[in-house]
Amino acid sequence: MKALYCDTFPLPVPSRHRFPQDKYSRLRERLSAQSVVKLEFIESPRIALADVELAHDPAYITRAIHGQLSAEEQRLLGFPWSTSLVERALHSAGGTLAACRAAIDEGVAVNLAGGTHHAKARSGAGYCLFNDVAIAALTLSCRGDLQRILIVDADVHQGDGTAEILGDYPRLYTFSIHADGNFPLNKVTSNLDIAIPDGMDDIGYLRNFRDGVSRAFLAARPQLVIYLAGADPYKEDRLGRLNLSKHGLRSRDALLIDRCRRGQVPLAVVMAGGYAPNVDDIVDIHYQTVMLASEYAGCFTHSQT
Repeated sequence: MKALYCDTFPLPVPSRHRFPQDKYSRLRERLSAQSVVKLEFIESPRIALADVELAHDPAYITRAIHGQLSAEEQRLLGFPWSTSLVERALHSAGGTLAACRAAIDEGVAVNLAGGTHHAKARSGAGYCLFNDVAIAALTLSCRGDLQRILIVDADVHQGDGTAEILGDYPRLYTFSIHADGNFPLNKVTSNLDIAIPDGMDDIGYLRNFRDGVSRAFLAARPQLVIYLAGADPYKEDRLGRLNLSKHGLRSRDALLIDRCRRGQVPLAVVMAGGYAPNVDDIVDIHYQTVMLASEYAGCFTHSQT
């Protein structure tokens, strides 16, 4: 299974910043050390600006690339602007597109970053400069690779940027399951939103997730699923507000992967959010997601149409 990575393009965040940027390199190191499954690690390519323009306003792209974001825009983004930030965002988006193409060919692939779902067409927000998932979905759709794509967003925060960018594309179906009272304050309507009340545990969450996956698959009839496997519904996450265990998150991932397996639908996985104070907890959750996804690689037959 191909695993795209971009931790070689670091995020230059200030000291004591709550964004755990080292989770990416630590995840790759742990996956490299395991001997259970064979992973092909590939450095994420830089996304073409022509592909970025499918999802984002050209004027915003120009300002974002050339350091012309205002102080307020940088505050909303959550990062100070830098050329390193731009390069990281472009390579992360390239990794998601490459993972999607690998999944189409081989059944499943992962981007060990990605999931920047708060970036909208004309603005960044919530640590998201460009929306990698929207860019990948539009590139594949507009370039003629696929028609029907399902985005399953299981980050604890609603995928408002993805919903906004893809809202006018009926064959690109967005499903977001998220904590109702969490960021962003102003939600954007997805094709399917399931808002989870604060404090919900494994049992209630998995019941809602199972129902949402079933409804989304019936409506979307996907030729590809892009899965934002957020680690932030975890009970110890400082930005989460939900009460899921690591076992519950593993069950969440297994539920979606099994649904893809039964339909022989290609699956591209991106990591999305995770903000537990102990970075090892974040790495544990992402690690089990990747290992579960790798099990799908051996049973994909590409028989779906």
